[in-house]
Amino acid sequence: MADASPRRASSPKQASQSSLSEAASGWAGSHARCLLESLGRLHRRWVASLLTVLVIGIALALPTGLYILVKNMDHLATNWHESVQISVYLNTDLSADQGASLAQRLRDDADIDNTHFISAEQGLAEFKKASGFGDALDALGHNPLPGVIQVTPRAAMPPAAVGELVDRLADTDHVAKAQLDQAWLRRLSAILDLISRASWVIGLLLSAAVVFIVGNTIRLDIENRRQEIEVMKLLGAPDAFIRRPFLYSGLWYGLLGAVVALVVLGGCYIALGGPLATLVSSYNGALALEGLGLSGIGLVVLIGILLGWVGCAITVNRQLAAIEPG
Repeated sequence: MADASPRRASSPKQASQSSLSEAASGWAGSHARCLLESLGRLHRRWVASLLTVLVIGIALALPTGLYILVKNMDHLATNWHESVQISVYLNTDLSADQGASLAQRLRDDADIDNTHFISAEQGLAEFKKASGFGDALDALGHNPLPGVIQVTPRAAMPPAAVGELVDRLADTDHVAKAQLDQAWLRRLSAILDLISRASWVIGLLLSAAVVFIVGNTIRLDIENRRQEIEVMKLLGAPDAFIRRPFLYSGLWYGLLGAVVALVVLGGCYIALGGPLATLVSSYNGALALEGLGLSGIGLVVLIGILLGWVGCAITVNRQLAAIEPG
């Protein structure tokens, strides 16, 4: 008798927990059933669904491909310093020992990674060998070439800082001229900015197109099921219950469209594999192509799902509000 009271006291709590568990289980089961039923409807209209998914996939693949292009071009631009050298031309009256000493002093500069001194005699010998004008140069009677210090800026140095370094080297004693061709770097930076801006603009436009495509598809689906919806409203079904399968259809459209976009990008990579391998090998391992990665793939899938859901939600809310049982 002493144990009966505690058991009776705990019975309402157990009943409440059981009720919550059953409610949660029923809610999850209802959504899971609705999710599978919406997929089944797409399968029954597989031709129209496939066309919609393909259009969504292509719309998502284009801005994603531009993003990958900008990402790899930007990675290439960060390594530009490996091929950039400043040519510092010395005064012709400077001896080879003085030129080597100046190169050593410049190497101590924090903005300079390395220096390489080429004496006037070495420069003349290399020019004779490369040009084939050895006899003509011997006829001059003197060496017209100055000593040169090839200066390599420090790693990841911004283009503006490199320009300031060139000006500073040009003002150094015993230096006649410091030269660096930065036109290609400015053009590369401008092209990257243009492609990056274009990818955002195209991405926004195509995202809006995906929303419209999903919305129009769902609108046609609602019109085809108009009588069914009217009957459901007559029986007292709430809008949330009627809306649910359409929202899940939009989710499936976005998810499958994102998968198609990833497949399209993979196919493009395979098709361009030969030229890409040649480009990478030409940089002797300094260039490594980067893909989306797991985080990028997840982001594409998430964006596809969100666009599909948003396009569906906008259309469903408007269409259901216009349908009233007669």
